Amino acid sequence: MSLSQPAPPVRPRTRPAKALAELIALFGDERTIAGGDPAAVVISGITLNSATVEPGDVFVALTGLKQHGARFAADAAAAGAVAILTDGAGVELSAATGLPVVVRDELRASLGAIAAWLFDTASAPMKFFGATGTDGKTSMAHILEAVLSQLGVRTGLSSTAERHVDGQKLKSGLTTPETVDLHSLIARWAEGGVEAAVIEVSAQAIERHRVDGVVFDVAGFTNLTHEHLDDYGDMATYFEAKRPFLTSAHARAGVASLDTEWGRKIADGADIPVQTIGSDPALAPDWLVEVTAEEIDGVSFTLTRTADGWSIDSRVSVLGRHMASNAALAIAMLSLGGYGDDELADAVRGGIDVYIPGRAERVSGDRGPTVWVDYGHTEDAMARNLDAVRAVMKPGGRLICLFGAAGNRDTLKRPFMAAAVVDHSDLAIITDHHPNMEDPAAIRATLHEAAQKRADDTKPGFPLLEIALPEDAIRHAISIAAEDDAILYFGPGHEHHRNIQGVRVPFGGVDEVRAALREAGWPTR
Repeated sequence: MSLSQPAPPVRPRTRPAKALAELIALFGDERTIAGGDPAAVVISGITLNSATVEPGDVFVALTGLKQHGARFAADAAAAGAVAILTDGAGVELSAATGLPVVVRDELRASLGAIAAWLFDTASAPMKFFGATGTDGKTSMAHILEAVLSQLGVRTGLSSTAERHVDGQKLKSGLTTPETVDLHSLIARWAEGGVEAAVIEVSAQAIERHRVDGVVFDVAGFTNLTHEHLDDYGDMATYFEAKRPFLTSAHARAGVASLDTEWGRKIADGADIPVQTIGSDPALAPDWLVEVTAEEIDGVSFTLTRTADGWSIDSRVSVLGRHMASNAALAIAMLSLGGYGDDELADAVRGGIDVYIPGRAERVSGDRGPTVWVDYGHTEDAMARNLDAVRAVMKPGGRLICLFGAAGNRDTLKRPFMAAAVVDHSDLAIITDHHPNMEDPAAIRATLHEAAQKRADDTKPGFPLLEIALPEDAIRHAISIAAEDDAILYFGPGHEHHRNIQGVRVPFGGVDEVRAALREAGWPTR
């Protein structure tokens, strides 16, 4: 399998075996076309993608943005689908396959219940921890899994970067799998004896019902910052997309960070018990986190439960004060999830050893400029990571930042990203990211104009370069960097491709930086 392609949906080794007649009785309406004897048709899987159909599957044909999924019903039938599940708009095309067609309006909103029924996930003997927020949710998910592992708990993970299944690391596609794929993954975890699962949850996943049918023992909220406003229009609407996750519709309890104002709002509006964490005592958090040391390979902190004064000292092996907040949030979630004070203290006293793909990932070795790669693509994330590098870099060195912006994604945030780079670095190089279907030169021009305006207003003479190809930009940055300098590249950190005009072009941000450092004669990690 190409590294640039996400892994296919994870299926349980022992497939379910449910009668089509039961699916019809539970979820079909009067327009259902049974065809033959539904009791004799056995369902062993379910998928929304005709390209991943296996014999025995139900193919789910949904209304899409550009076309109806029923247009692919014939392909699904040819691949071995035994039935089509669709809405009223897909009946005619689905019926042409000759397969039984189960019809249900508001189908997407029903998929959680349907998948939970097929895979019996409601009885899965594991705890569920969910991570949401604009920035930090991937990091927090990986830290959660790391602490659970140090507790001796058998874990499963689903994040933007990876899926962890049976000790294997698989590439992810969507931040949160489609509903039916998530339940299939849970069934596989249950087969493997997973005791606690950590799932990263996006706003789109909440809105599009991808986590329906899963009740999280504890849901965690990191923050809300400028992102996805092309979809939501304003921060209040974006918040409303996130808010339901910390309610009884999805979780039994929650923990919210007070790092942004939205944490208090989400806690105050919840109908479940929600605790708060924060670094400002004036905000009266339930958990107070204090950074005690920042180092090149991690941050130390003290976490105190303010109600009774219980505290714990620990360290997380990732750069930045914000990572201490993510680790504190994870510990508070596990405490609320039933893990005891003593076992948590024993598990993290020696530190939290975690690797987060493409997040504040140091690539350089012990000599030469210090180089990090980070997936940050919001104003807030970029500012935080630049400040984190500044706090640990060698005295007298320059902080060089490489950055771009993804095409076809929240164009409103681009000027703010550029301004943050000017504010928090000493030299900036604008390069291409994922242009997608946009003109990369136009994206760079927008960033350049915004960065130049910020520099003219606040930092006259700020060095600002533009190098289109990230391979060239990386090598130029390393060529001009002195040994005391630091470089932070905001690029496709965990990914192994760039999206250019609908084509996935092989490219690995970390691999490219490592190769460039070696070419320049510097050691790497």
